[in-house]
Amino acid sequence: QVQLVESGGGLVQAGGSLRLSCAASGSIVRLNTMAWYRQAPGNSRELVARITVDGSSNYADSVKGRFTISRDNAKRMVYLQMNSLKPEDTAVYYCNAEVVTMNPYTRRDSWGQGTQVTVSS
Repeated sequence: QVQLVESGGGLVQAGGSLRLSCAASGSIVRLNTMAWYRQAPGNSRELVARITVDGSSNYADSVKGRFTISRDNAKRMVYLQMNSLKPEDTAVYYCNAEVVTMNPYTRRDSWGQGTQVTVSS
């Protein structure tokens, strides 16, 4: 019913930039809080950045000052601008959203399939 699809991952050199995008589709009435998570080999899943419906955001300490999360409610998209990338940013990045549907009413946490980001040194 609801699908989140990430794009924009790839291979970059340390110090470079990438912009990740996540598009939501399906029978969606409202997208509430949206977020980006990441998971690297040997690590647990980590919250990278989160943005509320009114645009308030917060970030993991490891990415503050380098990453920016934003959203376009009309397009049902969320973005993650990643600057000054480091090898330790290498991970699979996942889009997450709380999605509200009607008839029937549901409020669910939805996940994308992930996009690989690799930063070489």
